[in-house]
Amino acid sequence: MTIVRIRVVPNAKVDSVVGEHAGAMKIKLRAQAVEGKANAALIRFLAEQLELPRHSIVLERGRKSRDKVIRIDGLTEEDVRRRMRARD
Repeated sequence: MTIVRIRVVPNAKVDSVVGEHAGAMKIKLRAQAVEGKANAALIRFLAEQLELPRHSIVLERGRKSRDKVIRIDGLTEEDVRRRMRARD
């Protein structure tokens, strides 16, 4: 199990990892930040990028914030960062 801090930027042109912001991974998403759409898009994006099933990725904190805390089951923090960099 790994805990990852993520800073989400909604309403972007493309879904992508764009670097870091204050120690958190910064991710741009096309989804709007309304009614949980950006949260659902974030889970889908991470599952695709990390090649994991969606149920392995849990939003722990930050449902209504751009700053999220995500729990990822089945990978170490090093594995997560390596897979995210490989897909940039």
